[in-house]
Amino acid sequence: MSSLSLAVGVPAFIPSPSQGVWHVLGLPIRAYALCILAGIFAGYWLGRRRWVARGGSAPVLADIMFWAIPFGLVGARIYHVVTDAELYFGAGKHPIDALKIWHGGLGIWGAVGFGALGAWIACRRAKVPFLAVADAMAPGIALAQIFGRFGNYFNQELFGRPTTKPWGLEISPEHRPDGYADFATFHPTFLYEAVWNLGVVGLLLIVDRRFKLGHGRAFFLYVAAYTAGRAWIENMRIDTVNHFLGLRLNVWTALILFVLAVIAFVISARTRPGQEDISTGAAAGEPKPGTSAATTPDADSTADGAGDPTTDRAGDRATDRAGDRVMDPAGDLATDHAGDRAADGAGDRVTDRAGDRAADGAGDRVTDRAGDRATDPADDRVTDHAGDRAADGGTDGGGDAPATSGTETGASQRTASAEPAGGPAAEAQPDTPAPTHPTGPRLK
Repeated sequence: MSSLSLAVGVPAFIPSPSQGVWHVLGLPIRAYALCILAGIFAGYWLGRRRWVARGGSAPVLADIMFWAIPFGLVGARIYHVVTDAELYFGAGKHPIDALKIWHGGLGIWGAVGFGALGAWIACRRAKVPFLAVADAMAPGIALAQIFGRFGNYFNQELFGRPTTKPWGLEISPEHRPDGYADFATFHPTFLYEAVWNLGVVGLLLIVDRRFKLGHGRAFFLYVAAYTAGRAWIENMRIDTVNHFLGLRLNVWTALILFVLAVIAFVISARTRPGQEDISTGAAAGEPKPGTSAATTPDADSTADGAGDPTTDRAGDRATDRAGDRVMDPAGDLATDHAGDRAADGAGDRVTDRAGDRAADGAGDRVTDRAGDRATDPADDRVTDHAGDRAADGGTDGGGDAPATSGTETGASQRTASAEPAGGPAAEAQPDTPAPTHPTGPRLK
């Protein structure tokens, strides 16, 4: 029995794209630019979700990104041109090429640094904490870098040393650097960094969910995690760059930023634990939605024995013009015009309003207007001009109740009624029957 085997040829390398530019209606559409745009939108999408989840305003974050993104793109190009100046300046070079961003050449540190500057300016304008925005956007920045690295893949740039590994990246002869024309496959450093950044995104999301990183700690963790990978990936590249003390400049940058990020993370954790509040609620001093201002009962208004509150319009207190008080034996209070006190024997209320009117328990009114007149129930009129005493003839209560007059000096005093039901009873005459009406409210 014979067996038929089918040999399938599988390339032992990652092929490079056949082209990185497409023309639509005469306009060049570059894959590098599309990758950058895709990274910006992906990073903003993730950052926006995190910002809103913490209580931030989506429109505010959009305004901040309108500052951060242009600053970041310009900064990325500036960093690349400064660190690789020999590519654009010198004999046989064209400085105008430094502006051709679509040809590639963006430095991540310039993007992060200048982007942070733009975000800081926007945060000050919007009055939101900058570090809180940086924390929210940190995983999004790493996510954006993943898309950006695929732009290097389409441009066939920034690859590593030659390799024969199955995942080696095939590079076209025109893109191979000097001295490497005989090598076809190289380490795909773009892929290494993309995978590393994917791990950074996952790390940030997990740690932040577990520990609620705030005050810049999520951003500091991003910088530390990214630079830890960038240092060894950068060392694998073979493109022409400047060196310092035997190391590529980007390696030094990664090492320095790693140390600074770790220090900043530790200091922030010790001095500012927890997360800052970025919720966009009501302004300070304003009631939050669903609540109302607390209302306190009037301290000067009380209820009588029947539970009816009594409130004085002039400030919950009754004061006679001369500041004198009048108390009848049942605890009721009356104030006369000139400072005289009048009390009936039955404990009826005497109320002095504008004209110092006093009412006894039988419903007869005693009116003291200009001359402190008091009328008893028998319609006998007694006029008290300068402090004379007026007494009820005894027809109302079956007993005599003396009424003394006298001027009490002092400032305006409050008019107080008898104690409510259950309080101390007012002293009554031995032959005076108990009042048949509830005691009046106390006015303080």
